[in-house]
Amino acid sequence: MSELAKRIVAEFTAADAIRDAGLSTPPDVARADDIAYGPEADWQVMDLYKPAGADGPLPVIVSFHGGGWVYGDKNRYQYYCMDLARRGFAVLNFTYRLAPDFHFPAPLEDCNLVMSWLMREGPAHGLDTGNIFAVGDSAGAHGLGLYACILTNPEYAARFAFTPPEGLRLRAVALNCGVYDVKADPNGGGLMSLYLPGGGTAEEIQTVSVMRHATEAFPPTFLMTAPQDFLKNAAAPMAALLAEKNVEHVLRFYTGEKKDLAHVFHLNIRRQEAKQCNDDECGFFREHLG
Repeated sequence: MSELAKRIVAEFTAADAIRDAGLSTPPDVARADDIAYGPEADWQVMDLYKPAGADGPLPVIVSFHGGGWVYGDKNRYQYYCMDLARRGFAVLNFTYRLAPDFHFPAPLEDCNLVMSWLMREGPAHGLDTGNIFAVGDSAGAHGLGLYACILTNPEYAARFAFTPPEGLRLRAVALNCGVYDVKADPNGGGLMSLYLPGGGTAEEIQTVSVMRHATEAFPPTFLMTAPQDFLKNAAAPMAALLAEKNVEHVLRFYTGEKKDLAHVFHLNIRRQEAKQCNDDECGFFREHLG
């Protein structure tokens, strides 16, 4: 692993441990852990969270976690995802293969396996496969954006060896503090050089830029960022593109009283601003129930 990846993993691990210290499974959430969705036992596993005692098919949120393409797993996202489940949704929280051990499009392949499991097995678990939503933050927002392009842009989908499951439709997505127009690293050695199999060729950079492949069929989108989000300047151009394509969308800039909200603040479920953001996103999803 490169020094950059090691530093990101160390810093993110320490920050996430502080954020989640003392949290536990809420009594009003039922959870099923370590469900295999693919053959890679160390990577392709997920948790399913539902409101305790919920009856009938539930609308589903699939969470595509962030972490700079080199960090993260379902354990780091469990409390955030369970908090979403308390708002009346079933939530699938999956671990996926990371760089530098695996390269693009491994995370998209894994997301597709999750969606395939959902369409195949979901009804037996009380999941409404006609009402599927998804959230992603940072690198996860990037991955979710690309997967949404695969579902809605046949020309782009033809670049990939996998096929989305029949009947899958994302009714809406939430893209949080993400990157959508990837730029080449002129000096090399950046995260794209770790993530992309060719190290970040011009063709690869074009392939992984969400804004180059989003069409009028892109799902309704909730975009958000914050004052101290180091990716905040990516949100407005994505919103402008969606407007140009006549895609329904919302762009929210959450500030907080001290204007101190940082990258992926919404994961810190102790914060009132996170509660508001997550309420808003789930409200947006409810508006798009079929």
